[in-house]
This record gives sequence, structure tokens and C-alpha cells, in this order.
Amino acid sequence: MNNQEHPANEPLTVLAFDTSTSVLAAAIVRDGSILDSSVSLTERNHAVRIATEIQSLLARNGMSREEIGAIAAGQGPGSYTGVRIAVTAAKTLAWTWNKPLVGVSSLEALALGAWMELQAAPGAGSGNEGAVWIVPLMDGRRGQAYTALFAAQPDGGWTRIEEDGIRLFGDWLKKLALKAAEGDAGGKPASILFVGQTEPFAEAVAAGADGLAGTRLDLYPYRMHAGAVGLLAERRIRGGERDDAFAFVPNYTQLAEAEAKLLAAREERGR
Repeated sequence: MNNQEHPANEPLTVLAFDTSTSVLAAAIVRDGSILDSSVSLTERNHAVRIATEIQSLLARNGMSREEIGAIAAGQGPGSYTGVRIAVTAAKTLAWTWNKPLVGVSSLEALALGAWMELQAAPGAGSGNEGAVWIVPLMDGRRGQAYTALFAAQPDGGWTRIEEDGIRLFGDWLKKLALKAAEGDAGGKPASILFVGQTEPFAEAVAAGADGLAGTRLDLYPYRMHAGAVGLLAERRIRGGERDDAFAFVPNYTQLAEAEAKLLAAREERGR
């Protein structure tokens, strides 16, 4: 990682994209604002479409590569093939354009993007008296979810509570319930918001509500938006963080050893 702080008073334009899900998302972010973005449902054509999407986005805004200050990419986790496409594109652009490269968690971008969209809705924030836990979800198949945990504070603060991982969703719900009951991570949340690819987990969330009595549970289906990728990347860049383009690789994540053994045992019993 290359640390070279970008002065807070200097303009910074970030070209950001993510292909960790069925959505090919791209955006241009400048100084904390999303200038423009695109979202394409091209699950099997990310590799074919990504260059065209980037070119179209720049052309639509009358921008050349010289005006781009940094490249940002969702580093995963998510679709194995999809994550590789964004990482490869980011490395290629960083090398050929001689730009700084920054990777961000695709799960954090999913969580932040959904939260920003909700906060922008009319009447948002009214009656919000405590932290909201944000749980991003991507379907990992076989009862698993790519997920993490973040907290959005009433004062606008944003913190990570749990690292990215692929987890058995039923066990993950139990862990969330325990953390909430114990007031872990800065106190009991006012509500828990599951965002992203929520449909495969809706039934399990409803069934697990008893274990989270007193805590409001909400589901918010949401597609990836690269504006959040760019905003997270800008924070890293202004904090002096960069990634080495040569060493930049996807973050696939994997089941913890105990969970992997449990899943294997379940599959063995099911044969």
C-alpha cells in the first residue's frame, strides 16, 4: 500500500466501478459528490461491457482520462468471475493511465449506497433515536451469505463492526441477536436493516425476529451503485491510502474453518 495523503483542499475526481453482482455499476465522483453514474444489468457480459460503459460515462460528461485523479474498484466479495473483472479493469487503467488505484469493499459500498438512498427519501431520519445496524447481503448459495455489519449513527457517523465474510446465514442471525442483546459494538441498535440481495433471506429474517425482540428489523432490496464505491475510495485517498496496482487482487473471502466443517457435515448427512 502506498501512503501519500491527498490534500483536503485539492480537487479530486474518481472513476469508480463494481462488478461483484449482476449489476455493472460505474460512476464519477468529485469532492464528495456523485457527478454521474450508470447501472447496467449485464451479468454475463461484464467483461464485454465494462470498457464501453466507462467510455460512455466519460464521454457523456465531456471528460478525458487526464481529468481523472484516481481509479476505484469494488474489490469483492461477491461473484468470483465478476469481482475479477473489476479488479482486472482497475489494474489495467491504473497502469495505462498512470493513476492511483484504490480498492474498497463491495459489501461496504452496498451498505453505504443503500443507506444514502434511504436517507435521501422524504421524511428520512424522523424519530431515529439510535444507531442503525446495516447488514449488506449477497447470496452465497446453500444457505450462505456474503455479508458484514456496519453502524450508521444519528450524527452521520459510519463505522464497521464486523469484517466481510461468507457466512451461514442462520448462524449469522444468531450472532447478530447476541451482539444486539449484549449491547455490543457501542450499544443496542435502534433497528437492523438488511440491504442488497434480500429475497433469498427474507424468510429466515422473519423467522429469526423472535431472537431480536425489541429491535426493529427491515429489509431493503438494493442494487449496487458505484457512487458509494467512489465516495469510500475518496475517503481512503484523502486519508493517504493507495493500493499497489501490481499486488491488487480480489477479496473473495471464505467460510471460517468451523463453519466450513459444519456445512460439510450437513451436506454429508443429506446424502
